[in-house]
Amino acid sequence: MVELLDQDIQTKEILKWKGLHLFHFSASSCSQKTRIVLNIKGLKWSSHEVDLGKSEHLTPWYLGINPRGLVPTLIMDGTVYIESNDIIQLLDEKFPQHKLIPNNFQNHIQELLHHENDLHLDLRTLTFRFTQPRGKTPRTAADLNNYRNGGSGTVRGKVDPDRIREIEFWEKVATQGITDQAIKKSAERFRISLEELDHLLTKNQYLLGNILSILDIAWFIYVNRLVRCSYPVENLHPNVNSWFQQLRKEPAFAKEIIVPPEIQKAVEANHRQQQETRTTLVDVADL
Repeated sequence: MVELLDQDIQTKEILKWKGLHLFHFSASSCSQKTRIVLNIKGLKWSSHEVDLGKSEHLTPWYLGINPRGLVPTLIMDGTVYIESNDIIQLLDEKFPQHKLIPNNFQNHIQELLHHENDLHLDLRTLTFRFTQPRGKTPRTAADLNNYRNGGSGTVRGKVDPDRIREIEFWEKVATQGITDQAIKKSAERFRISLEELDHLLTKNQYLLGNILSILDIAWFIYVNRLVRCSYPVENLHPNVNSWFQQLRKEPAFAKEIIVPPEIQKAVEANHRQQQETRTTLVDVADL
């Protein structure tokens, strides 16, 4: 559980906040995952939107809350939690109504979610190439400088390797772009993982049996993003596609994946251009 220490936090006023507060962004996959859990549990929470498009997550104020500069961040009665999978497990523990971790998986859910979390940079790689155009340098030199120098740089009092990994990712993208080789590697990792999920869903309604769990919520968000990248889920993983189509009809899920019309228009234009030049995800990754 990634619970920050007071010494990790430079924006000290949040330590006095009471109740549930969520820093999030509408289109962030990890934020969507967290909001779905909040929806299902019917919890009251205070919303603090952080606009990633305007680099608000790289401001000194927000880096003073979350040294990793990521969303979501949960504040529960002055205690700060980061990392979405930790947050959704915490919410299920503290608010047991509509339990989302089956009793027989209590000791294994962290491991199962870890597998999904390992694909986060792969999802980002595909997203920045195959949704709306983002240019060759999604993070400017000024943004990266703010990131390097902002916040404490520590998590639980120690230099944070995840923050270092984030900076290295963006520096690599700034110099190399997102290469075809990177796309192929990320797409293949998802193909293998989704084949495993497809097998699980041959007999079960959900990934851990016949009860909805946080594992379903986590993977639903990933599949939704892959569909937006034109990954051929329906053709390659029919059971996953059926599971996804059913979940997206549920109000708690549907409200979190609505795309603003201007963003949808940009995505569709990008896909048309990729189809014309045969540079779609299917083309590049040989799916």
